[in-house]
Formats: sequence, C-alpha cells, structure tokens
Amino acid sequence: QVQLVESGGGLVQPGGPLRLSCAASGSIFRTIIMGWYRQTPGKQRELVATITRYGSTNYAPSVKARFTISRDNAKNTVYLQMNSLEPEDTALYYCNAGGIQGSWGQGTQVTVSS
Repeated sequence: QVQLVESGGGLVQPGGPLRLSCAASGSIFRTIIMGWYRQTPGKQRELVATITRYGSTNYAPSVKARFTISRDNAKNTVYLQMNSLEPEDTALYYCNAGGIQGSWGQGTQVTVSS
C-alpha cells in the first residue's frame, strides 16, 4: 500500500495556472504507474492523466493541450501542471498509485472561477 498526500489545490481565475503535487511513501513509487483523476458532485471519477515508470504519459482529450503530468522518482513525487484553466476543470483532484485498484489520496480541491 502506498500512502499519498496531495497539495497545491485552490481557487484560480479562468486562464490561470496551478500545479498539483502528490507525495508518495515507499520505495515502490518508482516502479508503478501514477495518475491524476478528478471528480465533481454527481459524476463518476474520471481520468485526467497518467505517467508510467518509464515516463510515458496519457491524457484525457479535454486536458491534453493544457495539462502536463511529470514525476520525480528521487523525491517520490508526481506533479500535474495545469495551464489555461477553465471553469469546467473545477473538481476534486485525486492522486492515484498503481491504477484503479491501487492507492488513492484524499483529494485536493481545484476551483476555477472569476
């Protein structure tokens, strides 16, 4: 089991940037896929982006041109750089380790509003 702690959420104006961080415990970090998901009330949790241990990335079409996922294996941390944020990006963002059946963080709220 990997323990995950997200940070970096908050209120941002439309068009602005925000960077989320997820610190993970354990040496297993560098061997597993990491990802970011998001959820809004009444909707299912959806994939935002994933990154493999080799650095290969995958994005939801709605964020592909605006978000960048990265990882620092030396720091056991994964990041999500979000640019050109839109009100539709407002959600609770979750860090994930090891895929859907893996470990989840508590979530960090991102609100995009003027």
